[in-house]
Amino acid sequence: MKIAQVSERGQITIPADLRRRLGLRPGTKVEIEVQDDAIILRPVPSISAVAGIFRRYAKQKPADWETARTQTERAVAEEVANE
Repeated sequence: MKIAQVSERGQITIPADLRRRLGLRPGTKVEIEVQDDAIILRPVPSISAVAGIFRRYAKQKPADWETARTQTERAVAEEVANE
């Protein structure tokens, strides 16, 4: 178990070994969830990291998550309708 201290601005530093283990780099976004009395942090994958999953649906490389989601929803809906 690691211990970190909360700063006056509400910030904590994630120990380097944990950042490396999770692939957290400066600018990485994390999802924050509260479960009972615990805070859970999960890295949010970048759009480029998961682009391959949607490659068959996306017409072009999406600029952001919203565009990727919209393109994928439309393509999947069309595919299901044609089955």
